[in-house]
Amino acid sequence: MPSLSQFKSSFSGDVARQNRFGVLIPIPQNVTKSDDGTARTLSLRCETAQLPGRTFATTEQKTYGPVEKHPYLTTYTDIDLTLIVEDKMQQKRLFDMWLDMVNPISTNDFKYRRDYETAITINQYNVSGVLSYSATLYEAYPISMNQLDLDWSSEGYHKLVVTFAYTFWRSEYTPEILDLDAARESRVTLEAY
Repeated sequence: MPSLSQFKSSFSGDVARQNRFGVLIPIPQNVTKSDDGTARTLSLRCETAQLPGRTFATTEQKTYGPVEKHPYLTTYTDIDLTLIVEDKMQQKRLFDMWLDMVNPISTNDFKYRRDYETAITINQYNVSGVLSYSATLYEAYPISMNQLDLDWSSEGYHKLVVTFAYTFWRSEYTPEILDLDAARESRVTLEAY
């Protein structure tokens, strides 16, 4: 069994903190015609997010001996972004417009994805505020938005939870993040993709 000193020596630095993150959500130009500054403040209003995961769908096969699992498809889980809504309800209005761009209520015809998709970047920072990990979700768009409950007995603020689907994601490797020289970093990046 490892000792406490061995456990402590296994850490070369501090542990990653959940509260050191930032989210960049570029709003497609087709969604809003006027720039009231709401799009720029979304990263400041994002209260919770997730770094994306990746799962292999598998099929079971038995040729001889134990059953083996074989991967055949990569799947990505939708992510939820929780946004603080200000008094003018601008964040709610923005996502009302974005969802209406996907499927206008007036026609119920779904638009082409290229008209409403974007690339969302989620950054993780270390305790010193330096970028330590970054993941970009490509071809992302909102697929649902929660209701906002109204309650006379509550003093809390509105939290808008928006669920995004995306086609795939990639983490951004830089020599500074991986502590690699440039040649090795390019090889690692090519092998990762």
